[in-house]
Amino acid sequence: MSHDLETYWNRYGEGVKDEEPAEPLTFGWTQYDGHGPGEELLEQPDTTLELGFGRGRNVAYLARKGVRATGVDISGVQCERARERYGHVPGARFEQGEVCQYLTAAADDGERFDAIYSVWGALWFTDPERLLPLVRRCLAHRGALAFSNAPAVPGSYGVQGMYGAGFKGRRLWIYRWAYTPEDWTEILQRHGFVDVDARVLEAPDPENVGTLIVRARAPH
Repeated sequence: MSHDLETYWNRYGEGVKDEEPAEPLTFGWTQYDGHGPGEELLEQPDTTLELGFGRGRNVAYLARKGVRATGVDISGVQCERARERYGHVPGARFEQGEVCQYLTAAADDGERFDAIYSVWGALWFTDPERLLPLVRRCLAHRGALAFSNAPAVPGSYGVQGMYGAGFKGRRLWIYRWAYTPEDWTEILQRHGFVDVDARVLEAPDPENVGTLIVRARAPH
């Protein structure tokens, strides 16, 4: 019986079809190709950190734009594959680690980022009460925080558990955190973030699931 994030995400990474994406790469926040905003939500940063980079496409995309782009992911499988695909891109850096441990070490070393972001990534799967103070410590003054994930199921908010190996598989579970845009606004403001904009972007077909997109800034 195990709550083992690395095991879960390694399983996930092994199941992802490993194909080099067509060029040029694109940067998006939603589950629908070509829908919604792009990297402009990060406000032209010089340095970025992605929490849970998955295939590594966003890191590579930003690096090719001249950004010093770093990503951290708990999965050794995903990290190895991202380095194989995009390790040659100048400015792209892929690190393996648990995001809170990584942010703690980065903050202690005085490392700061102009933007920290998560696209359906680790911010969804980490307790915000633990994560957000560390993000604050690692953001430059007026630095941008942006993230996206699925909207909360109506009436089901806060921490939620899910079995990572299915109902007939090994008892491996993970947690994720789901809130309304209004709740995210309150949580971020409570942790000292300003200029919070949290909303659900409708899907191209309004009958389908939309995307929660949240932006905020570190204060001066």
